[in-house]
Amino acid sequence: MKIQYNRKAYTDTQLQELYKSILKPRMVEEKMLILLRQGRVSKWFGGIGQEAIAVGVTKALNREEYILPMHRNLGVFTGRDIPLSKLFSQFQGKENGFTKGRDRSFHFGTKAHHIVGMISHLGPQLALADGIALANKLKDNKQVCVVFSGDGGTSEGDFHEALNVASVWDLPVIFVIENNGYGLSTPTNEQFRCERLADKGVGYGMDAYRIDGNNILEVHSTITKLAEEIKKHPKPVLLECLTFRMRGHEEASGTKYVPQELMDVWAEKDPVKNYEAFLLAEGVIDEDFIKAFKAEVKAEIEEGLELADAAENVAADTVRELADIFASHDFTEQKPVSDVKKNIRMVDAISEGLRQSMERFDNSVIMGQDIAEYGGVFKITEGFAAQFGKDRVRNTPICESSILSAALGLSISGYKAIVEMQFGDFVTSGFNPIINNLAKSHYRWGQNADVVVRMPCGAGVGAGPFHSQTNEAWFAHTPGLKVVYPAFPSDAKGLLAASIEDPNPVMFFEHKALYRSLYEEVNEDYYTLPLGKANLLREGKDLTIVTYGMGVHWALKALDEHSEISADLIDLRSLVPLDKEAILSSVKKTGKVIILHEDTVYGGIGGELSAIISEACFESLDAPVMRCGSLDTPVPFAAALEEDFLANKRFTEKLLQLFHY
Repeated sequence: MKIQYNRKAYTDTQLQELYKSILKPRMVEEKMLILLRQGRVSKWFGGIGQEAIAVGVTKALNREEYILPMHRNLGVFTGRDIPLSKLFSQFQGKENGFTKGRDRSFHFGTKAHHIVGMISHLGPQLALADGIALANKLKDNKQVCVVFSGDGGTSEGDFHEALNVASVWDLPVIFVIENNGYGLSTPTNEQFRCERLADKGVGYGMDAYRIDGNNILEVHSTITKLAEEIKKHPKPVLLECLTFRMRGHEEASGTKYVPQELMDVWAEKDPVKNYEAFLLAEGVIDEDFIKAFKAEVKAEIEEGLELADAAENVAADTVRELADIFASHDFTEQKPVSDVKKNIRMVDAISEGLRQSMERFDNSVIMGQDIAEYGGVFKITEGFAAQFGKDRVRNTPICESSILSAALGLSISGYKAIVEMQFGDFVTSGFNPIINNLAKSHYRWGQNADVVVRMPCGAGVGAGPFHSQTNEAWFAHTPGLKVVYPAFPSDAKGLLAASIEDPNPVMFFEHKALYRSLYEEVNEDYYTLPLGKANLLREGKDLTIVTYGMGVHWALKALDEHSEISADLIDLRSLVPLDKEAILSSVKKTGKVIILHEDTVYGGIGGELSAIISEACFESLDAPVMRCGSLDTPVPFAAALEEDFLANKRFTEKLLQLFHY
């Protein structure tokens, strides 16, 4: 059946504007197909047949309200009046594109237009919208947020987590599912068993609707109505839009997997042609109107292409590439105002640093499992909910991926997000948002991720394979993440405060075995310590020990027991940024070095440090660079097995071996 339109209270002018808005992306995309065949763009994800959804949603929202589209929602970008020259430059990988040639198609965002583009993993976009919606709710700015997903994306765990969090927190967000019948080539009957995707909303306690996604008036009026309701009473809504794409998933894939009769049915429901026919029948537009506007868009396309073609090509600049990994941060070390200190534990120092940072930054929000009234499993946030309120100290469902994505959404909206992993091991459930979104967002499109992820970690407490890992090497390997690992209460407090001040994503490791076993005199005032500055704890001439975290205390004990060894003991404190100068200058002085860490030997950060030292200090070395780490096994539970696993058991032997070399 052809589309049935109801113009309701729409004026002729409003109907005309919607027509212009839906015709423009169709014409741009038709040009893109030509450019693709000409080799002037490398890839294109077609949205022909689906334009009514992107355009209807965009035109129903205020310009300051965020939209998070997918890779075939050109109408969102044209609907926000992004200059075509800028879009064409992006598609061609030009210098003046949104990503400086670092990413393609719609894998970018623009704060100026309140759009956040996707990453290829699809699902994380949904929970990122949760974060923006949470920020809207905290600001009480009466704004909604809309995020897109295809039918395929609804099978991802991120879909479940995002909807669940939005429902539990009553977030003002609309989840729009573009159900075009296929996840690439997989039909919906091989993707889910519920009758309608909208039915999935019921399980999350949210309102859910199914509409004709090819009817631009139905999309526009539905979004308008829902947005008005949500602004008055914040809540999430799931909206399934039935549609179809007349091109392949991307142009190279084609559409041979689609039965021809199905293509014919949906061709009859073309959202542009049907709406145009409706307006002609209503006398709202005529052929002259169509001809004039098409000429206008065609001229705009040609002008945009001319400007994009003439734009500067990307030139490789290694210095700039490395500089753009992190957002700039003019760090100024904050010294304590007074000299008043108190003898406190590691856990107290972290709690104090966190509390003082929350007091200092009104835009900071802590999220994690059981962190509110309960105070977290290690009681670091005990009393925080009473002091700062549950808006800023938020218990979360068990959904690491969703909360880490939401943290980026908060950052985009101007908040500082602090996420507590209940145990550092559990971060694997949120690996994708950290590795592919938090770490890459500034490099890709200039959006910093002001997020600190607190990581209670480490063995020695009989917690077994799932609560004892020290997995810092995973993150040190990923460009765009800062990795901090203090060994003392005073360092933990100052480094945590500095990490929260820093506008970049920081993985902050806290050794559980040190929480309540280690005391130190710690200044009561707020203060910061620079990231990337190692601490020379002991100075000697025989050899250099490079370590961090629990390794520092193992090394101190070994040196105390072997006074004949005169050693430089370097506590790195942070792995990214790394104080290479401190390491290399010491090794060049002593000629011998051993690298100690609790992580397993193979693939641990010690291997990278060894390579750095070997390359820079080869002529100064009087012995092979030595490493000492834990066994290459999971962390065992039984005390005897755990003791055998840990690097501490072998360190003294290897230290003496190096000393006598």
